[in-house]
Amino acid sequence: MVKEVEGTFEIDGKSLYTKSWLPDDAPKATLVFIHGFSDHINRYQDLFTHLATRRIAVHGYDQRGWGRSVTKPAERGLTGPTSRVLADMAAFIRRHVPRTPGSDPPLFVMGNSMGGGQVLTLLSDTAGTYGDLVAQVRGWLCEAPLVGLAPEETPGWLKVFSARLVGKVLPRLHMVQVIPAENLSRLPEVQKSIREDALMHNTGTIEGLSGMLDRTEELSSGRTRPVGSGKVRALWIGHGTADKGTAYAQTKKWFDNCAGTVEDREMKTYEGAYHQLHADLCREEFERDVADWILARAGGNGEATTGEAAPGVEAAETKPVESKGLESKL
Repeated sequence: MVKEVEGTFEIDGKSLYTKSWLPDDAPKATLVFIHGFSDHINRYQDLFTHLATRRIAVHGYDQRGWGRSVTKPAERGLTGPTSRVLADMAAFIRRHVPRTPGSDPPLFVMGNSMGGGQVLTLLSDTAGTYGDLVAQVRGWLCEAPLVGLAPEETPGWLKVFSARLVGKVLPRLHMVQVIPAENLSRLPEVQKSIREDALMHNTGTIEGLSGMLDRTEELSSGRTRPVGSGKVRALWIGHGTADKGTAYAQTKKWFDNCAGTVEDREMKTYEGAYHQLHADLCREEFERDVADWILARAGGNGEATTGEAAPGVEAAETKPVESKGLESKL
C-alpha cells in the first residue's frame, strides 16, 4: 500500500498545496517533483505510486498560479518572476534535505516540461544563491524539459513575445495558451482527462510567461549550464523523439554541449514518444527507468527523516487523502 498525504506549504504569505506518496517500508530515496505548465501534481498519480512501491518517497507541490494552489481566478498563472519561482522551489527542496547525510535517504529532484526547465536552471546555479543546495542533491532528473519549444508550439507563443511591452505596464495581465491534448499523449483516455480537468486552466500572466520563455532562451543558447565539477553529482534526462510540446533536438543539444561537467550523466531517448512520457505508450518503461536510476544511486540508506524548514517556511499540515490516477500537461 502507498500512503498519500496532502497538506500546505507556507512561504512568504502564500499557501501552496502539497502532496506526498509514501511507501510502507522505510524509503530508500526521497524525490521532490516540480510539475509543468497548466499542470498539477495529482496528474502524476501512476508514476508516483510506482515510485513509492519501489520505496522512493515522493513530495510535490502545486506551484503558484497552478492547481490547488489557486484559490480565485485572479491567481491563475500568477507565478511571479523567475526569482520567485526559484525561491519557492529551493525552499520546498530544503524541507527534504537529509538531516544526516549517509544515514537518511538521499535526495533527488525531478521536473517535467516547464518544471524540467526550472530544474535545469536551478542546478546550473552552482556558484550562486543556491550553490549550497545544489551540492546537497544526490541526483537531478528531467522529463521532456523545456529547453526549446517544439515547432508545433512555437507560433502560438509568439503572441507572448509581442505582449511583453504591455507586460511592463500590466505584468499580471492574463493570457490563455492552450496546448492541444492530442499533442501531449497518444492515449485517448489521457487526452480525454486533460480536456476534462478543470484545474488545467491554460492561463498565464505576461510576467510569468515571459519569465518562462526567458529561462528557455537562456538554456537553448547554452548560457545556462552547470559550471565547475562536483556540485551537480548526477543528471538524467528523458525525452521522446516525437514530442510536440518541447523540442527533443534542443534538449539533446543542451545535454551534449552543456552537461559535460557532470560526470554521471545520461539522456534516454524514447523513440516515437510524445510529451508525457509518464502517460504515453512508453509509460511503464519510463516508470522503471526513473526508479532504477534513482535506486542505483541511493545506496543502502535507512529510515527517512525530513530536513528543517527553510527560513520563513512553516511546517506542512498533513492529512490522508484519496486521489484518482491522472496525467500531466506541459
